[in-house]
Amino acid sequence: MISIAVVGDGCRLAYRLEGPPDAPVLMLSNSLGTDMTMWEPQLAEWGRHFRILRYDQRGHGASDVPGRAYSLDRLGRDAIELLDAANIARVHYCGLSLGGMVGQWLAVRAPERLDRIVLANTAAYMGPPANWQARIESVLANGMAPIAEASISRWFSPRFIAERGEVIAPISAVLTAMDARGYAGCCAAIRDMDLRPITELMRAPALVIAGKQDPATPVAESEYLVRQMSEAQLAVLDAAHLSNVEQPQDFGEAVTAFLRASPSGV
Repeated sequence: MISIAVVGDGCRLAYRLEGPPDAPVLMLSNSLGTDMTMWEPQLAEWGRHFRILRYDQRGHGASDVPGRAYSLDRLGRDAIELLDAANIARVHYCGLSLGGMVGQWLAVRAPERLDRIVLANTAAYMGPPANWQARIESVLANGMAPIAEASISRWFSPRFIAERGEVIAPISAVLTAMDARGYAGCCAAIRDMDLRPITELMRAPALVIAGKQDPATPVAESEYLVRQMSEAQLAVLDAAHLSNVEQPQDFGEAVTAFLRASPSGV
């Protein structure tokens, strides 16, 4: 069942909290242009070990769509205020792409709320800002359909696109149906983001996942994060940008092994 949390600026965030009530909580944060359903390939695996908290970032899915630019600070505060609303003190955290950027922010600004973090297919900086501004102007003028086709070609490898159309179709439908204002708002957060000066301040033990065929956040971006962080390890999957969809079993098992490892396993 979808629940609603109202955060500090009045935005309503849709979320689901499911699984054993006495298990550690794993918070999941979606990528740009998707929603909480992107994690369905991993729910069965993770649900055996964790209580799953997944939500739609503002502007996405069933959450509100404030009609203005968003910031990474606001997206990070959304995550913290959602935890407060759900009365959850600490979590493991897994975010992909935009969700991974929020995870980086949390690891610096609110490390007391985190146990271990997974940063998948993400980067500390995704410039130049002019490219994001052009994307914002395009979707606001022309809607989501033109950007959807181009995004799918970057989210998945050519082979996966050719062979797994039944998996891609619902993801493409979510992106195409998205409110352009919400997409543009989150594009603004990425446009204005540069976490590079503070990445070395991230202290939470981290698993950084990269996609070998990812053109949006190449492996080098993940390698940079691992070098900057004090406790981090790298896993490279044979996938493009949405690696949890393209390699669901490998992704799920890597995250489970990392989160359940003893402290000396980092």
